[in-house]
Amino acid sequence: MADTEARSALVASAVAKNTRRLLPLLVLGYLFNNIDRSSVGIAALQMNRAIGLSPSQFGWGAGILFVSYCVLEVPSNMIMYRFGARRWFARIMITWGVAAASTAFVVGPYSFYLVRLLLGAFESGFFPGVIWYLSIWFPVRSRTRALAWFMAATPLSSLIGNPLSACLLQMDGLGGLAGWQWMFVLEGLPACLLGLLCFVLLADKPTEASWLTPGEREALLQELAREEHTNVKKDVWLAIKDVRVLMLTGIVFAFTIGSFGIGIWLPLILKTHNISDMQVGWLSALPYLFVSVGMLFWAGLVDRKGYKIYNLMAALMLGAIGLVLSAVLSSLLTTLTCLTLALVGTISARTILYTMPQTFLTGAAAAGGIAFINSVGAFGAFVGPYMVGSLKDATGSFNAGMIGMALVLVVAMGIAGRIGEVA
Repeated sequence: MADTEARSALVASAVAKNTRRLLPLLVLGYLFNNIDRSSVGIAALQMNRAIGLSPSQFGWGAGILFVSYCVLEVPSNMIMYRFGARRWFARIMITWGVAAASTAFVVGPYSFYLVRLLLGAFESGFFPGVIWYLSIWFPVRSRTRALAWFMAATPLSSLIGNPLSACLLQMDGLGGLAGWQWMFVLEGLPACLLGLLCFVLLADKPTEASWLTPGEREALLQELAREEHTNVKKDVWLAIKDVRVLMLTGIVFAFTIGSFGIGIWLPLILKTHNISDMQVGWLSALPYLFVSVGMLFWAGLVDRKGYKIYNLMAALMLGAIGLVLSAVLSSLLTTLTCLTLALVGTISARTILYTMPQTFLTGAAAAGGIAFINSVGAFGAFVGPYMVGSLKDATGSFNAGMIGMALVLVVAMGIAGRIGEVA
């Protein structure tokens, strides 16, 4: 008993140190990843008119990033698994930062499409790479919360990034650049610095962690090895063919349609209520304050109580309800409230789902399987913005897009309910 308690204390100490060392840098990286990916929604308040983008062209360009992203996701993650996360994360961050800053110099729809394609190619592998990376540093019982803190960067990026982007738009004309151009430059370059810090501060695996004592390192490795024996698949191809992986992929596709369909278009939805660009920036950030709190609370609940499938279904249902109500209730306050509920549901679903593949995959299968789930599922980030833009062009209203995304989430909820039957 004493040995067990001592080993548990060493594991807890190692987890705490890993949290302090790894998560702040990874969270900051993902924060700017989301800002560089989605701040285009704020830029659209000036950029679309300046370079002549229609709603469907903007929706296409906002989402086309995920074409190159999805194609290169699995190869990128396998390169990382082969050569180590420290170098690969640094390469990813530096190149996506350069691409994001280069968006300042687009002159029309085709150059906009090209830069967004490059951004997707360069950032591919970061998110699933971190999901796999955390699985080799954090035992199962602490993984959901670690993942939740990492994924908190998604709502925080909008909470911080939308007002910041709106403020940067006010630099219009300074130095001969438009406000939207300054926004892309100043928000893109921090990723390059973070890439250099990753190279210096991260370690590829616990055996190389200088911040852990030998006792902490050994206890953590024993705990991780014990958990690995319960996982059944280590081969990448077998992992991709696993029906559970395919079902999880479909669910990711669905809630990504919802979260990105809302996130990219939220500033322009709010603009229809005749408010200023600065008000759009602040109000479009407000939902993400509640998303951050709701997601972390939900993750803690799942860590304590379990029932991942039921919680996943509940999150998807909340997302669908919020979207439907946003189409029915049309005032500024009700629209903002309903879309907040939808974002809490879709983003919480993401946190819950990405703790599930590691329960039946390990090693290269986990790295490749998670990348496959994210690469195919993330195509929803192209479909969502484009679907909303196309339906807006066709109907003159955002309501059809909201209803369409809600129906996709209902289908995903049905798929989630079947996962336990095939486990």
